[in-house]
Amino acid sequence: MDRRDFVKIGLAAGAVAGGVSAKTLGTGGILDAGVWEQQQMMEAGKLTSHSLTSQYLARIKTIDKSGPRLNSIIEINPEALKIALEMDRERNLKRVRGPLHGIPVLLKDNIATGDRMSTTAGSLALAGVRAARDAHVTAQLRAAGAVIIGKTNLSEWANMRSTNSVSGWSGRGGLTLNPYSLDRNCSGSSSGSGAAIAAGLATLAVGTETDGSIVSPASICGLVGIKPTLGLVSRSGIIPIAHSQDTAGPMARSVADAALMLSAMAGVDPKDPVTSESVGKVGDYRAALDKGGLKGVRIGVARNFFGHLPELDAVIEKALLDLKAQGAVLVDTEVPNVGKYGDSETEVLLYEFKTDLEAYLKEYAPNAPVSNMADVIAFNQKHQQQEMPYFGQEYLEQAQAKGNLESPAYKEALANNRRYARAEGIDQVMKQHQLDALVAPTGGPAWLTDFINGDHFVGGFSSPAAVAGYPHITVPAGHVHGLPVGLSFVGAAYSEAALIRMAYAYEQATLHRRAPQFPPSVSLAVR
Repeated sequence: MDRRDFVKIGLAAGAVAGGVSAKTLGTGGILDAGVWEQQQMMEAGKLTSHSLTSQYLARIKTIDKSGPRLNSIIEINPEALKIALEMDRERNLKRVRGPLHGIPVLLKDNIATGDRMSTTAGSLALAGVRAARDAHVTAQLRAAGAVIIGKTNLSEWANMRSTNSVSGWSGRGGLTLNPYSLDRNCSGSSSGSGAAIAAGLATLAVGTETDGSIVSPASICGLVGIKPTLGLVSRSGIIPIAHSQDTAGPMARSVADAALMLSAMAGVDPKDPVTSESVGKVGDYRAALDKGGLKGVRIGVARNFFGHLPELDAVIEKALLDLKAQGAVLVDTEVPNVGKYGDSETEVLLYEFKTDLEAYLKEYAPNAPVSNMADVIAFNQKHQQQEMPYFGQEYLEQAQAKGNLESPAYKEALANNRRYARAEGIDQVMKQHQLDALVAPTGGPAWLTDFINGDHFVGGFSSPAAVAGYPHITVPAGHVHGLPVGLSFVGAAYSEAALIRMAYAYEQATLHRRAPQFPPSVSLAVR
């Protein structure tokens, strides 16, 4: 398939998908639109990438840096407009690279860019440190024609710093606010990516997840988030927590946009050997945009992830009725053994964080003032007022105390995770009931940000897929007191195409997403 075919197929998929219709663009107009609408206007000569990028940069100034001051963008790419002009020049020469050609994209600030921007994971220890080269996913997006316009704020060190952390806060970036209620949390760790796309500050964003860091902020910010199968998207050049669970993934305002982005991000990378396992298993995610995608599929309702909040359960019960109305066969069930890998998951993350961070710093940030976990801990201790005004660094200290990856304790914990999350977890329940997917609430609505008590999550369906390394998609399912909540679709390894098909059919049948209005708080009278 050459690039022209890729463009034609991508645009055809968009025509079927419809993306975000003109009636639902909200106050942001073309800036709240999706890839298909923006590409249509550029193809018609009514919009340029330079103009689109300029409008997003102006909106960032208006909404992110002033007005409600969401604080979701940690750094603007000083070369964004130059890149956009180049994409326009290529378009004029009929050299369109694909559906993302000229489309503005934000990257989470733990994804390396070999340009004038820093890559810091939100830590002042890496402030001003430029990566030696692009992460593989950054290079993939550039090759697809995306315009990288900036980096998003995040929970510092991807929320693997403190046992009492506040999601969306970093020493370098401060606190990201939730556009649906400014006093509430965006969840994390891809907080800035979630808030920015919800607020229409770019067309697309990349998040990263170890456990919940894409799907939770996507759900809370009324977005579609895709946590891919481990190895579908390369992790090389991404500041790590743990190679056994880390992955990057799309965050977008529609399933169609997320699917197009995933197609561009996926690919084998020799520097990330696990990606070789995806050969022959990557689906055609554009072709999966089928409004009839729920007909005849068997979906297990993971009932052991219900019961945390009556209002949330009511929204998801309505979603189940919508799934049935679209032809899905629902089977009440439970994901087994979910209580058997909580402690071992943390153990694995601590071991791998220490080892993987040192490897990243050596390869991508050799001139940084820190070169390992011990250095980061010492930096934070020296700069306590800036780095630890609200919470400490217990996870960093616990990770530093661990041995290497040859430790029997590490190997035992990893084996435990894979046994109970995979073979005796998701695999078991799906085989037993002959399921195509599992569904449950992604999590509860946004909580009030609290710098004294830290985060307080309600529910959460991320861990089974995260620990197993299996795909997970969240789609807007409705609102609780005006706050978005999501419906999760989880499947077996490399079942992204099937999950996208289901998620797209559900999204198109319900169209729950509403653009945020940036209220200072929400009224409890609103359901």
